[in-house]
Amino acid sequence: MNLAILLKMNFKEKLLHRLSLHEVQDITSSYESDADKEALYALTFDASPRVSVNALWIFTHFDDLNNAWLYRYQDDLINRVMKETDVSKRRLILSLLLRQPFEEEKLRADFLDYCVHNITACSQPYAVRAYCLKLAYEQMRFYAELLAELQTALEMLAQEPLSPGLASAKRQIEKKIKFQLKRFKGGSKNSDLKIQKF
Repeated sequence: MNLAILLKMNFKEKLLHRLSLHEVQDITSSYESDADKEALYALTFDASPRVSVNALWIFTHFDDLNNAWLYRYQDDLINRVMKETDVSKRRLILSLLLRQPFEEEKLRADFLDYCVHNITACSQPYAVRAYCLKLAYEQMRFYAELLAELQTALEMLAQEPLSPGLASAKRQIEKKIKFQLKRFKGGSKNSDLKIQKF
């Protein structure tokens, strides 16, 4: 089923209802042009929470090749997530950002601060905290002093009970930090560091 057919069936109306994973996969496989993706991205701003959440959820199911289209909107997604009050949208946007590359020359201090703050924010859902932990690492991995700061934040997590997901993310990041710091101590340049994506 291609996008043209979906639009004739009133695509926005379709997003007003609960979508099955099969339906989401059918939709993602039908997106063949940038115009299709632009139309879907516009729906992530829709006034209807159901429509905007479904549109974001569809984007999380794009394959790697089509997901790369979203890289152009990294700053926009960052701006949105830092202001987002809807937990579902926040979680989905963080998930999309985790699938994007973070370059040393383009790091944003405001987003880095946002991620670090939310790692230890007990008021945040565990999933949001886990995403922020992983995103903080992706930005801090370029500098030994920032990794040391992240280690301190992880030590603070040891003082509270964690969900299985957040505990797993904590263990993953601790291993990655240890590996990266060892490379820094060995004199490796940032460009030589082996980047381990999630």
